[in-house]
Parts: sequence; C-alpha cells; structure tokens
Amino acid sequence: MTATHPMIAIPGPAASCCDTVASPAVSAEQAETWARWFKALADPTRIRILNVLARSVEPVCVCELVDLFPLGQPAISHHLKVLRDTRFVFAERRGTFMYYQVNQSCLAEFPEAARQILNS
Repeated sequence: MTATHPMIAIPGPAASCCDTVASPAVSAEQAETWARWFKALADPTRIRILNVLARSVEPVCVCELVDLFPLGQPAISHHLKVLRDTRFVFAERRGTFMYYQVNQSCLAEFPEAARQILNS
C-alpha cells in the first residue's frame, strides 16, 4: 500500500507529464566558454580584483594588488592567472613586475552572454 501526502495531486493515466520544450539556444561550445567565465568569477577575491582593474585607467602592478588584499603575492598571482586564462585580463611584463589590465572586449561580451543564457 502506498501512502500519499494529502496536498499532492497524483495525475491519472491520461495526464501528460511533460510539455514540449525548445532545444537550447546556446551551443555546447558557448556553454563551455561561458561556464569557464562564471567559474572564474565564482570567487569573491577575483571579483574584487577584477573590479579594481576595471576601475583603473592604466595597467596595475601585481604589487599594488597585493597591498589591497589580505593575501600573499602567490595567492594574488593565482587569482590573476585564473582571470588571465579566461581572458578577463591581460598581463604585461615590465622588468621584473607584471602589470594587469581588463580585457575590455571580454567584459563587453559578458552581459550579452548572460542575456543569451537567460533569453532576455
């Protein structure tokens, strides 16, 4: 004997369980790329680093970023590598220091990606 919850209606045999839905409008390749973007932004420190870089007109030295966060240089460099690998930022070596700046093209595409994902 099967017990049922009094508030749950169980459809009879004639009821259809699913409506027809459209296929994804996002290609598998787009989904892979955008998933990497969102994964890169899934860390509060990386969001804050990206915010600092986006607000700066000139490239920012890694040493300046280290001074802004309660993390060591290796941790900041790791976060910058993740942002660089997803092309949110560009890096440029000047002598012994690395300077970072926002990839304006990537940032311009990000809102469009969100609109396409959400179909808005």
